Amino acid sequence: MPTHHVTCPLCEATCGLSITAEGGAVTSVRGDALDVFSRGYLCPKGASIGALHADPDRLRTPLLKRGGRFTEATWEEAYAEIAARLGGVTGDSVAVYLGNPGVHNLSTALYGRALIKSLNTKNVYTASSLDQAPKQFAAGYLFGDPMTVAVPDLDRTDYLLLLGANPLVSNGSMMTSPDTRGRLRAIRARGGRVVVVDPMRSRTAELADEHLPIRPGGDAFLLFALVNVLFADGIAVDPGELATGVDEVRALAAPFTPDAVAGATGLAAADIRRLAHELAAAPSAAVYGRIGTTAQRFGTLASWLVDVLNVLTGNLDRPGGAMFPLAAVGQANSGGGRRPFRHGRWRSRVRGLPEVMGELPAATLAEEITTPGDGQVRALITLSGNPCLSAPNADRLTEALRGLDFMVSVDIYLNETTRHADVILPGTSPLERPHYDIALYQFAVRNVANWSEAVLPTSLPQEWETLLRLTGAILGQSDMDALDDVVAATVAARAGVAPAPGRGPERLVATLLAAGPYDLTMEDLRAHPHGIDLGPLAPRLPAVLSTASGKVDLAAPALTADVPRLTEELATRREDTMVLIGRRNLRSNNSWMHNVEPLLGGQNRCTAMINPADAARLSLIDGAPCVVRSRTGKITIPVEVSDRVREGVVSIPHGWGHDLPDTRTAVAAAHPGVNTNVLADDRLLDGPTGTAVLNGIPVRVSPA
Repeated sequence: MPTHHVTCPLCEATCGLSITAEGGAVTSVRGDALDVFSRGYLCPKGASIGALHADPDRLRTPLLKRGGRFTEATWEEAYAEIAARLGGVTGDSVAVYLGNPGVHNLSTALYGRALIKSLNTKNVYTASSLDQAPKQFAAGYLFGDPMTVAVPDLDRTDYLLLLGANPLVSNGSMMTSPDTRGRLRAIRARGGRVVVVDPMRSRTAELADEHLPIRPGGDAFLLFALVNVLFADGIAVDPGELATGVDEVRALAAPFTPDAVAGATGLAAADIRRLAHELAAAPSAAVYGRIGTTAQRFGTLASWLVDVLNVLTGNLDRPGGAMFPLAAVGQANSGGGRRPFRHGRWRSRVRGLPEVMGELPAATLAEEITTPGDGQVRALITLSGNPCLSAPNADRLTEALRGLDFMVSVDIYLNETTRHADVILPGTSPLERPHYDIALYQFAVRNVANWSEAVLPTSLPQEWETLLRLTGAILGQSDMDALDDVVAATVAARAGVAPAPGRGPERLVATLLAAGPYDLTMEDLRAHPHGIDLGPLAPRLPAVLSTASGKVDLAAPALTADVPRLTEELATRREDTMVLIGRRNLRSNNSWMHNVEPLLGGQNRCTAMINPADAARLSLIDGAPCVVRSRTGKITIPVEVSDRVREGVVSIPHGWGHDLPDTRTAVAAAHPGVNTNVLADDRLLDGPTGTAVLNGIPVRVSPA
């Protein structure tokens, strides 16, 4: 029985799997001990990839809605319906939503842009504005490109400061890092130090040397105070010719003394001063912030200040610090002719929220559908997305989708969002398609390249073929080979090389390899099924920069413009309002893996975790139901009393709420949980990017 060595596409860690299969079914999944990056590490999600493939609820035939009910249809019937109702309809009346799984799907990553371009719409929405947009926005103005993200050099650092991040569970998010537990343990084993700043004592915090339980949303205050101490105590490193705007940052940090921010952060001023001195004194150090710092009111400022600290401690672009990966494929910052990043090239019709990276904030999608006028969204295409569970004010968006004239979904499930579609086109399982992690290797803590062949055959078209057929239906074009040639020519022209021969994503990867910084071909990748190790991260400044000045722009106006809002907030009196934060579980991946039965065990439960002091004050009983209310809605959920979460905070996991009618996910429906995004407020946003606030939502909690 042959063994297939592939990269797991279920999260950002890119772990190597060794899979055996027989008769179209998976018989064994193990960690690939020879994988150059993960070296045998395997998490429960990867171990369950066979169960995901075999899921009887996974769609394998197109569905058409007739009289409010879904019926199975042929592919030709489905495309005929799309052509009849969407063909020739372009412009802002059509919106596109791309979900998180699309990042892990080579077809969607490479061919989604062609579909969007064919629609000629400004109404493009993705999970980015529910997740990492502030980080990429800050990187765009600091370094010139939103994909030029500095990641911690985990394997060599002596001091790691983590804010709002739980990489032992996320496996490293925007920090592609298989076996993060092993890497963090190695830091401590070599005498280094790991400090976690988080309102909750997460699994990562339990492994760390120190846990500082910050108030939710207080990260920008803390980071500014650390900057303040570096300047006030004369321990900031002069970046010299590396950066501009140092004096401006010094002046902006002046009001944010450790004593001034103590109330906003819930942390002692002495601890803040000590933290700054530890960072500055470490032989090497890296500061890293994740969704706790991005999906909050000051997400852009927190993301900016993370790298301001990396610069001022002398740790940007040096071994053991925060460094810039050099991916083999698709890394725009490895070539020339790049323009500085800009945003706000257009704004949303109703609220005037800015475009960032070609997208509008998902928080505005519902009102763009329901508000009459020129450019009102009347049709929607979703690609592997479930915004009815992931977007803020989820009930409002659910109601808005009911009013659309037409909706198409490309998805493997009939779920809480796709139930509103008129046509659902099924995608392949991860084992039925080839794979290369174009986006995630650009955030990897080590430079690697790995191509995976499909493990199992399928009768379904690959998603790239489906996306081309959708594009053809809109444009009235039936020659799919010609459309594929256009996509290949576009990718090649952007990369500055000739298109490689062949068809589909493999041709595009081969084209991008030829344009990349390494002397690699598809034949090289195929000859190394365990991956190719391209070495540790290496210094890349100043060549990696594409700012107008050619330097790190520490005081870009697009970033510093939000500081007055933070300064005003510093003077605001802290109220005793409870605030809501999310949490992650290693066995969960947003909403889309809750139908995989092996993953619904252990601690993968949907509960309202609350501190014992708050439980006593609010008369809440462990295991009993409570009601959590916000401006936008209320939910009833079991209480879990735990000292893992700080006082004043209630923690509920994201991605649940599988109790809605007309879905086809039996396992998820048997363990429905509740949708915490019913409580997320679509008016509560990060200022510069419009990213939804999913951490730090004011709520009221009472016994049910």
